[in-house]
Amino acid sequence: MAGSFFYGANVEANGIRQHYLRYGGSGPKILLVPGITSPAVTWGFVGEDLGADHDVYILDVRGRGLSSAGPDLPYSLDDCAADLNAFVEALDLQDVIGLGHSMGARHLLRAEGSGKFAKLILVDPPMSGPGRRPYPTPLDWYVDSLALARRGVGADELRPFTPSWTDEQLRLRAEWLHSCEEEAVIASFKGFHEDDIFPDIAALRTDAVLIAAERGGVVSAEDRAEVASLRPEMLIVEVAGAGHMIPWDDEEDFFLALHEYLGITV
Repeated sequence: MAGSFFYGANVEANGIRQHYLRYGGSGPKILLVPGITSPAVTWGFVGEDLGADHDVYILDVRGRGLSSAGPDLPYSLDDCAADLNAFVEALDLQDVIGLGHSMGARHLLRAEGSGKFAKLILVDPPMSGPGRRPYPTPLDWYVDSLALARRGVGADELRPFTPSWTDEQLRLRAEWLHSCEEEAVIASFKGFHEDDIFPDIAALRTDAVLIAAERGGVVSAEDRAEVASLRPEMLIVEVAGAGHMIPWDDEEDFFLALHEYLGITV
C-alpha cells in the first residue's frame, strides 16, 4: 500500500481482537465501519483519500477480515456497537467522527449513545426492521457469494453479483470475501429485520449526515421523510444514480458529499 496508508494493527477491546488499518496519522480522527461483507481493506481507497487530511481508522468488524471470528462469537447489533465503543476507548480516540456504511452505520447509531463520537456520517444504512419492509437484497445473495469465495474463485465468478464493478474492485472482493464468517453475515442480516434503528436516530445527540443512494431501495423516500421528521436538523444528501455500494457506483459524487460535510477543500 502507498499514499496515506500508515499501518495495520490489532487491539484487544470488548474481549476480542479487533484489527484495523490506519491512514494519514494526523488531523481529526475518523473511525470507518464497513458493511456486512466488506473487510477493512476493501475501503482502503476511502482511507487513502481521507488520510490526506484526517487520521483514519478502518475497522474489521467482528467476523470479518482479520478480527476475531468463529461460530460461537455473538454478532448482535448490541455486541458490535459495544465493540466500537471499546475500540474508541482502547485507542483513546478523542472527538472521533464515525463514518459507517450500511451495517456499519447501524452499528454507529447504536454506539452513539455512549457519547464517544463527535459526528456521524451514515452512508445508506438499512432502514428495515420490525414491521417495516424487508431489506431489498436477499440472504441467498450473500450466502451464495460467500460459498464461491471459500472455494477460491476469481473476479469473473463474482461478477454476476456486482456486474457494474470494475475488474480491480472484483479482484479485491474475490481476495477478501472468504474472510467473512457466514454465521456473522447471517446474524447481521437477521438483525436488519429484528432491530429497529429509528429509535436510535430519534435519540441522536451528535451532529449527523445521512448519505443515501438514489437506487437500491435501502433508504427510500419515505425513510428519508421519517428521518427528517425525527431529526429535522440532520443533513440528508442523495447521491443520484448510485446504488447501495455508493463509493463503488459513484466515487466522485460520494467524495464530493463527504468532503463538503467534513470541510475538505480539494
